[in-house]
Amino acid sequence: MSFRNKLQHFLVQKLQISNREAQNLLFEGKVIIDGLITSANVTIEPEQEIRIENKVIQAPKNFKYVAFHKPRGIETTLNQAIVDNLSQILPFEDVFNVGRLDKASEGLLILTDDGRIYDKILRNEHKIEKEYLVKLDKPFDDSFIEKMSSGVEIMGKMTLPCQVVAVDERCFKIVLIQGLNRQIRRMCYKLGYEVTLLKRVRIGNLHLGDLKSGDWRFFELEEVLKSE
Repeated sequence: MSFRNKLQHFLVQKLQISNREAQNLLFEGKVIIDGLITSANVTIEPEQEIRIENKVIQAPKNFKYVAFHKPRGIETTLNQAIVDNLSQILPFEDVFNVGRLDKASEGLLILTDDGRIYDKILRNEHKIEKEYLVKLDKPFDDSFIEKMSSGVEIMGKMTLPCQVVAVDERCFKIVLIQGLNRQIRRMCYKLGYEVTLLKRVRIGNLHLGDLKSGDWRFFELEEVLKSE
């Protein structure tokens, strides 16, 4: 999903004019982006105001970025039923979830109406960390931590090495950059354990903090994408 567009193409589509007419508007200095005359066929963003002389043809869009503590029992697939379910909890309906938490899991979920951030957060090459608190059905030992850290074969492939730190004899924290389907649960099951609690507590630099189950807050995108 992408909102990026070239200025000339935008003018053609928005004003229903020819490419030559769009080029002339640029050449004549009639196109103004965020208060500055623009003659180049630049890439435009939805946050920018675009005017033809004194007429606004694109008002700047203010995106919403929401940190939501997803309760257990709510699915987060991208179908309309789930959107309707979330809209009963949240005071807005025009957002979608970035990534998923399975129905039995809880914790930090990002909701937004900005489709551009989807790949930035979910693709492995961007190395956005996701941290989880996990509780198991029985005590584990150092061998379990070592195996989880090194990688476990699930669904025919080895998971990437990751950070795993014991909290107590049944609870640990794990930091992933992957997002395989039910990855943590599958890893633990492969090693002979069942997950009784799985909570996502961090995405990038965005922390769940003291958000209670079902609560939410707005955040700035830089909270997720900025470097340490």
